Amino acid sequence: MTSQLDAECEWLVANGVLPTDLVTRNRQVAEAALRPWTPVFTHGDLQITHVFVDGDQITGVLDWSEACQGDALFDLATLTLGHEEHLGDVLAGYRADVDLDVIRAWWSLRSLLAVRWLVEHGFDPWAPGCEVDVLRSSTC
Repeated sequence: MTSQLDAECEWLVANGVLPTDLVTRNRQVAEAALRPWTPVFTHGDLQITHVFVDGDQITGVLDWSEACQGDALFDLATLTLGHEEHLGDVLAGYRADVDLDVIRAWWSLRSLLAVRWLVEHGFDPWAPGCEVDVLRSSTC
């Protein structure tokens, strides 16, 4: 994962896609996600469009194509990516201690890895609330 992240960061800077300081700061934040973790069963792409709710009850979760053993905090970070204002609500229902620095690290890591793919496939990572906004809001 480290070499992939390094390659993406290098590409983002070399091609003038994002400013060097933004990439460097988020690369540093992303380090916290590259730590030992206890594997758990994860969805792998747990985003709000994959969760069905009725009122305050979850009624279904779909698209399990990326399910695997992984870091539970990756799923929580994916679910709240671009929606930091809902992180507290998600964590209140999680009922476990969560390292917020690791959640933020996954936001940075996932966003840095996604920008090139989004650009190359005609999507706009600069749209409000998307990956570049996530990177800009990152704190060090």
